[in-house]
Amino acid sequence: MIEQKTIGEKISDVQASYDTLADEYVRHVYDELRHKPMDRQLLDRFADGVRDTGLACDLGCGPGQVARYLLECGVEVCGVDLSPAMVERARQLNPGIEFRTGDMTALDVPDEVWAGITAFYAIVNFPLADVMQALRQMKRVLRPGGLLLLSFHVGEEILHVEDLWGCAVSLDFYFFRTEDVEGYLRRAGFEIDEVIEREPYAPEVEYPSRRAYIFARKPSRETTTA
Repeated sequence: MIEQKTIGEKISDVQASYDTLADEYVRHVYDELRHKPMDRQLLDRFADGVRDTGLACDLGCGPGQVARYLLECGVEVCGVDLSPAMVERARQLNPGIEFRTGDMTALDVPDEVWAGITAFYAIVNFPLADVMQALRQMKRVLRPGGLLLLSFHVGEEILHVEDLWGCAVSLDFYFFRTEDVEGYLRRAGFEIDEVIEREPYAPEVEYPSRRAYIFARKPSRETTTA
């Protein structure tokens, strides 16, 4: 019988793996947006939605390439990542942006502090049942009306990776059906603005999987029942 790991054990594996990967991740991913025009367009749209409304967070920021892009778009931005090594690289590469370590399933952030969140592939290393906890945290820390841009791989498979770019890791990559993530967002209390899917870019740019992007929003006014 295969032992099922707790969410804490899974988070520990993810953190340790990305600590190991940090330098190679920078080498392979930090300049990725140069080759992804649609991703830049979506980030431009996100920037237009949050600019001058308060602090936005690049959640699961890695070495900070999305945060850097948003800053160049005039957004006040910070970054949070589970991996201390990734946070260290982000600080080195992006002076002037505040980066800190944090667990998206238990964010050490006050309620309603961020005007927006980008979560580019931040959820891909956890099964959908654990993603729900992260989505609830995202809603908690967003201001009323706050904007979320969430992206993920489309599908139903799970890829277990033990070697990535020559580094020994233990990572599961989860692919999600778009309608499932939409449902979880609604259950977490978000309103869906738009769902966008695209085919992969060239293999030298990214892993050849279909991608989904969801613009969702925390309601401006919560409805309650007596």
